[in-house]
Amino acid sequence: MNKHLELSPEVKTAIEQGKPVVALESTIISHGMPYPQNVETALMVEDVIRKEGAVPATIAVIGGKLKAGLTKEEIEYLGKKGPAVTKASRRDLPVLVAQKRDGATTVATTMIIAHLAGIKIFATGGVGGVHRGAETTMDISADLEELSRTPVMVVCAGAKSILDLGLTLEYLETKGVPVIGYQTNELPAFYTRVSGFRVDYRIDTPEDLASAFKAQQEMGLHSGMLVTNPIPEEWSMDPNYINQAIEQAVKEAKDQGIHGKETTPFLLARVKDLTGGDSLKANIQLVLNNARLAARTARNL
Repeated sequence: MNKHLELSPEVKTAIEQGKPVVALESTIISHGMPYPQNVETALMVEDVIRKEGAVPATIAVIGGKLKAGLTKEEIEYLGKKGPAVTKASRRDLPVLVAQKRDGATTVATTMIIAHLAGIKIFATGGVGGVHRGAETTMDISADLEELSRTPVMVVCAGAKSILDLGLTLEYLETKGVPVIGYQTNELPAFYTRVSGFRVDYRIDTPEDLASAFKAQQEMGLHSGMLVTNPIPEEWSMDPNYINQAIEQAVKEAKDQGIHGKETTPFLLARVKDLTGGDSLKANIQLVLNNARLAARTARNL
């Protein structure tokens, strides 16, 4: 085992006994939601996974240790510290580990640590992608590069609709990452079930998701798989309404010179304010929905 990796007793036992484990990221705790909803949601997601017969492994960097499986106290700590915690992508890990610092893991770093731990399935909210205007800014999430080289299945509600969804799909195609629609032919766009873009393949059961991922591993294709699971219909937001809020938030970010890893937290916070909190409620529901599907897939895998 990597000397910088630390598994919780529950996660360590589950992996040793071949039980299903689902990885969870921690930027959703520190940067994705305000306190205390962030902590409440993180604990609810873990509870959903346990009820589905799998073991949750929330992942973070704490005191320089790559941790798979956090205590309630550690989740509370990240939730209260919020954006003061470093939003850690692949490039941040060496310094955070060497300096024994804390980091909340993005999709990319959660994939890295999950893979080190031997965890194959990861549930999140939405995946990063190609930002609008990337043809001039080159602002492309490290999540996409990680999907191309780390063999972990990522279950999400699609790419966040603050992104350029068409370019995000093109990038994933170039990198050879299969984009699967769970019970849908259309790429879901986080807050809404519709985007106007088609996924590569539709798969309708957790059993078939597990089979596809197993085949990918058996062939030695060292890349991830992106499973896009639409937000439940009763929580799906009107595309025109949410897109207007996103357009306004994107304009404000540009006017204020916000870029890089600060972009997504700013946009999510502004969209929450512009929708009177409706986007936060939708965000919570889609994460719970993804956790259920990830746990069922992990059981089958």
